[in-house]
Amino acid sequence: MISDNERLDHKIIARIVETGARVLDLGCGTGDLLFLLAKEKRARVEGIEVDDEAIFKCVEKGLSVTHRDIDSGLSEYPDKSFDYVILNQSMQEVKRVDFVINEALRVGKKVIVGFPNFAHFSARWQMFFQGKSPVTPALPFRWYDTPNLHFLSISDFWAYVREKKFKLQSVNYLGKDHEIHFFPNLFARSAIFVLTK
Repeated sequence: MISDNERLDHKIIARIVETGARVLDLGCGTGDLLFLLAKEKRARVEGIEVDDEAIFKCVEKGLSVTHRDIDSGLSEYPDKSFDYVILNQSMQEVKRVDFVINEALRVGKKVIVGFPNFAHFSARWQMFFQGKSPVTPALPFRWYDTPNLHFLSISDFWAYVREKKFKLQSVNYLGKDHEIHFFPNLFARSAIFVLTK
Protein backbone atom coordinates (compact mmCIF):
# COMPACT_ATOMS: atom_id res chain seq x y z
CA MET A 1 0.00 0.00 0.00
CA ILE A 2 1.29 3.43 -0.94
CA SER A 3 2.24 5.48 2.11
CA ASP A 4 0.81 8.92 2.85
CA ASN A 5 4.43 10.13 3.02
CA GLU A 6 4.99 9.52 -0.69
CA ARG A 7 5.26 12.55 -2.94
CA LEU A 8 1.94 13.45 -4.57
CA ASP A 9 3.33 13.13 -8.11
CA HIS A 10 4.67 9.66 -7.28
CA LYS A 11 1.27 8.60 -5.86
CA ILE A 12 -0.51 9.75 -9.01
CA ILE A 13 1.97 8.05 -11.32
CA ALA A 14 1.66 4.84 -9.27
CA ARG A 15 -2.11 5.11 -9.69
CA ILE A 16 -1.69 5.44 -13.48
CA VAL A 17 0.76 2.55 -13.98
CA GLU A 18 -0.83 -0.90 -14.17
CA THR A 19 0.41 -3.81 -12.07
CA GLY A 20 3.24 -5.70 -13.78
CA ALA A 21 3.88 -2.98 -16.38
CA ARG A 22 7.25 -2.51 -18.06
CA VAL A 23 8.49 0.98 -17.13
CA LEU A 24 11.44 3.10 -18.27
CA ASP A 25 12.11 6.27 -16.26
CA LEU A 26 14.11 8.91 -18.14
CA GLY A 27 16.04 11.04 -15.67
CA CYS A 28 15.11 8.76 -12.78
CA GLY A 29 17.17 10.64 -10.17
CA THR A 30 17.73 8.62 -7.00
CA GLY A 31 15.13 6.04 -8.05
CA ASP A 32 12.40 6.75 -5.49
CA LEU A 33 9.61 6.53 -8.09
CA LEU A 34 11.05 3.39 -9.70
CA PHE A 35 11.41 1.75 -6.29
CA LEU A 36 7.77 2.57 -5.47
CA LEU A 37 6.54 1.16 -8.79
CA ALA A 38 8.61 -2.02 -8.39
CA LYS A 39 7.43 -2.55 -4.82
CA GLU A 40 3.77 -1.52 -5.01
CA LYS A 41 2.88 -2.30 -8.63
CA ARG A 42 5.33 -5.18 -9.24
CA ALA A 43 6.42 -3.22 -12.30
CA ARG A 44 9.50 -4.28 -14.24
CA VAL A 45 11.47 -1.07 -13.98
CA GLU A 46 14.54 0.43 -15.57
CA GLY A 47 16.00 3.91 -15.35
CA ILE A 48 18.29 6.22 -17.24
CA GLU A 49 20.21 8.87 -15.30
CA VAL A 50 23.22 11.10 -15.98
CA ASP A 51 24.18 11.98 -12.38
CA ASP A 52 26.69 9.51 -10.86
CA GLU A 53 25.65 10.14 -7.26
CA ALA A 54 21.98 9.53 -8.09
CA ILE A 55 22.91 6.30 -9.88
CA PHE A 56 24.72 5.02 -6.78
CA LYS A 57 21.54 5.63 -4.75
CA CYS A 58 19.53 3.70 -7.36
CA VAL A 59 21.94 0.78 -7.20
CA GLU A 60 21.69 0.78 -3.38
CA LYS A 61 17.93 0.30 -3.85
CA GLY A 62 18.57 -2.66 -6.17
CA LEU A 63 17.40 -0.82 -9.30
CA SER A 64 18.66 -1.29 -12.86
CA VAL A 65 19.88 2.09 -14.12
CA THR A 66 21.89 3.03 -17.20
CA HIS A 67 24.28 5.99 -17.13
CA ARG A 68 23.54 8.16 -20.15
CA ASP A 69 22.18 11.49 -21.32
CA ILE A 70 18.58 11.12 -22.55
CA ASP A 71 19.24 13.87 -25.11
CA SER A 72 21.30 11.28 -27.04
CA GLY A 73 18.21 9.16 -27.68
CA LEU A 74 17.04 5.64 -26.95
CA SER A 75 18.41 3.79 -29.99
CA GLU A 76 19.22 0.66 -27.94
CA TYR A 77 15.51 0.09 -27.25
CA PRO A 78 13.13 -1.36 -29.87
CA ASP A 79 9.76 0.20 -30.65
CA LYS A 80 7.08 -0.25 -27.97
CA SER A 81 9.42 -2.16 -25.64
CA PHE A 82 7.85 -0.50 -22.55
CA ASP A 83 4.28 -0.01 -21.42
CA TYR A 84 5.23 3.36 -19.90
CA VAL A 85 8.10 5.76 -20.39
CA ILE A 86 8.27 8.38 -17.65
CA LEU A 87 9.67 11.92 -17.90
CA ASN A 88 8.81 13.19 -14.42
CA GLN A 89 10.44 16.50 -13.48
CA SER A 90 13.10 15.94 -16.16
CA MET A 91 11.53 17.06 -19.44
CA GLN A 92 12.15 20.75 -18.71
CA GLU A 93 15.86 19.94 -18.28
CA VAL A 94 16.48 18.27 -21.65
CA LYS A 95 17.98 20.18 -24.56
CA ARG A 96 15.94 18.56 -27.35
CA VAL A 97 12.39 18.26 -26.03
CA ASP A 98 10.80 17.22 -29.35
CA PHE A 99 13.40 14.54 -29.96
CA VAL A 100 13.23 13.12 -26.42
CA ILE A 101 9.42 13.02 -26.31
CA ASN A 102 9.25 11.39 -29.75
CA GLU A 103 11.85 8.81 -28.71
CA ALA A 104 9.83 8.15 -25.54
CA LEU A 105 6.67 7.69 -27.64
CA ARG A 106 8.56 5.34 -29.95
CA VAL A 107 9.79 2.99 -27.21
CA GLY A 108 6.77 3.35 -24.91
CA LYS A 109 3.10 2.62 -25.47
CA LYS A 110 2.31 5.54 -23.16
CA VAL A 111 4.45 8.43 -21.97
CA ILE A 112 3.96 10.10 -18.59
CA VAL A 113 5.25 13.68 -18.57
CA GLY A 114 5.38 15.57 -15.26
CA PHE A 115 6.73 19.11 -15.00
CA PRO A 116 6.61 22.20 -12.75
CA ASN A 117 4.19 24.92 -13.79
CA PHE A 118 6.13 28.15 -14.26
CA ALA A 119 2.84 30.09 -14.45
CA HIS A 120 1.77 29.23 -10.87
CA PHE A 121 0.44 32.32 -9.09
CA SER A 122 3.39 32.43 -6.64
CA ALA A 123 5.86 32.60 -9.56
CA ARG A 124 3.77 35.29 -11.26
CA TRP A 125 3.62 37.27 -7.98
CA GLN A 126 7.42 37.23 -7.60
CA MET A 127 7.99 38.22 -11.22
CA PHE A 128 5.42 41.03 -11.16
CA PHE A 129 5.99 42.56 -7.73
CA GLN A 130 9.64 41.77 -7.06
CA GLY A 131 10.86 41.77 -10.65
CA LYS A 132 12.95 38.66 -9.95
CA SER A 133 13.11 35.14 -11.30
CA PRO A 134 10.79 33.13 -9.05
CA VAL A 135 11.88 30.69 -6.36
CA THR A 136 8.97 28.54 -5.15
CA PRO A 137 8.53 25.04 -3.68
CA ALA A 138 7.94 23.71 -7.21
CA LEU A 139 10.82 25.83 -8.61
CA PRO A 140 13.38 25.73 -5.78
CA PHE A 141 16.45 26.92 -7.73
CA ARG A 142 17.80 30.41 -8.26
CA TRP A 143 18.32 31.60 -11.83
CA TYR A 144 22.08 30.91 -11.72
CA ASP A 145 21.94 27.29 -10.49
CA THR A 146 18.73 25.96 -12.03
CA PRO A 147 18.88 22.75 -14.10
CA ASN A 148 15.79 23.95 -16.01
CA LEU A 149 16.36 24.89 -19.64
CA HIS A 150 12.69 25.32 -20.57
CA PHE A 151 10.32 27.46 -18.54
CA LEU A 152 6.88 26.24 -19.50
CA SER A 153 3.37 26.54 -18.17
CA ILE A 154 0.49 24.09 -18.26
CA SER A 155 -1.04 26.18 -21.07
CA ASP A 156 2.24 25.94 -23.01
CA PHE A 157 2.24 22.16 -22.77
CA TRP A 158 -1.43 21.92 -23.77
CA ALA A 159 -0.61 23.97 -26.89
CA TYR A 160 2.38 21.70 -27.60
CA VAL A 161 0.23 18.55 -27.32
CA ARG A 162 -2.33 20.01 -29.75
CA GLU A 163 0.34 21.23 -32.19
CA LYS A 164 2.08 17.83 -32.28
CA LYS A 165 -1.28 16.01 -32.47
CA PHE A 166 -0.43 13.70 -29.58
CA LYS A 167 -3.30 11.77 -28.04
CA LEU A 168 -3.97 12.72 -24.45
CA GLN A 169 -4.94 9.79 -22.21
CA SER A 170 -5.25 11.78 -18.98
CA VAL A 171 -4.00 14.87 -17.16
CA ASN A 172 -3.63 15.62 -13.45
CA TYR A 173 -2.92 19.00 -11.89
CA LEU A 174 -1.10 19.04 -8.55
CA GLY A 175 -1.07 21.47 -5.68
CA LYS A 176 1.06 21.12 -2.56
CA ASP A 177 -0.71 18.05 -1.19
CA HIS A 178 -3.85 17.60 -3.30
CA GLU A 179 -5.05 17.67 -6.88
CA ILE A 180 -6.23 20.95 -8.41
CA HIS A 181 -9.51 21.00 -10.35
CA PHE A 182 -9.97 24.66 -11.29
CA PHE A 183 -7.76 27.22 -13.09
CA PRO A 184 -4.77 24.82 -13.13
CA ASN A 185 -2.48 27.18 -15.06
CA LEU A 186 -2.81 29.61 -12.15
CA PHE A 187 -3.11 27.33 -9.12
CA ALA A 188 -1.34 24.03 -9.95
CA ARG A 189 2.30 23.73 -8.94
CA SER A 190 2.86 20.96 -11.47
CA ALA A 191 1.08 18.73 -13.95
CA ILE A 192 1.20 15.12 -15.12
CA PHE A 193 0.15 14.35 -18.71
CA VAL A 194 -0.21 10.84 -20.14
CA LEU A 195 0.40 10.83 -23.90
CA THR A 196 0.28 8.36 -26.79
CA LYS A 197 0.84 8.80 -30.52
